[in-house]
Amino acid sequence: MISFVKGPLVEIFEDTVVIESGNVGFEIHVPISVIQNMPGIGVETRLYTYFQVREDAMCLYGFLNRQDLQMFKQLISVNGIGPKGALGILSALDPDDLRRAIVSGDAKAISKAPGVGAKTAQRIILDLKDKIDIAEILPSGFAMQGNEPALSGSGVAGEAIEALAALGYSTVEAGKAVRKVEVTESMTVEDVLKASLKHLAFI
Repeated sequence: MISFVKGPLVEIFEDTVVIESGNVGFEIHVPISVIQNMPGIGVETRLYTYFQVREDAMCLYGFLNRQDLQMFKQLISVNGIGPKGALGILSALDPDDLRRAIVSGDAKAISKAPGVGAKTAQRIILDLKDKIDIAEILPSGFAMQGNEPALSGSGVAGEAIEALAALGYSTVEAGKAVRKVEVTESMTVEDVLKASLKHLAFI
């Protein structure tokens, strides 16, 4: 298992990069977001990798951080999606946008990726919606007390509105979405946030 490759960047192509490590040039398949964030030739970089072994080839797929690598692994766990298909999805959608689309059930956004139809998009949502940590789509530093049931419906609703605002929604949009959710005392902030995102996907 190759966890990551670290070394100077040697070459950049349309969908692959070459990184030298230990006098070996590793050709790594990457999404567009990685290409766009590569440093200059000769500059040391690190990519977190997935190593695929097939009968006819061995391939490395690389990502800027472990969270994006995990998203890739989750995608290829969906029936009918292979590494190249997952890479295509992550090239068409920013990983955070993809997580948000999965949590909110926004099949239309996911089906914008090349080769992904409505049925495949729905399958991705069905298989992965419970595997996405809501904290992954919130800005870093945003604290959400979502592991325990709320003490009051208004308290959890307020936190959900703050979380939606942190994601870029206006206070009005966030408030409307949260009000559509039947908030109960047993619901956590994460529960309310996920339900609210589903409403926002159809606004």
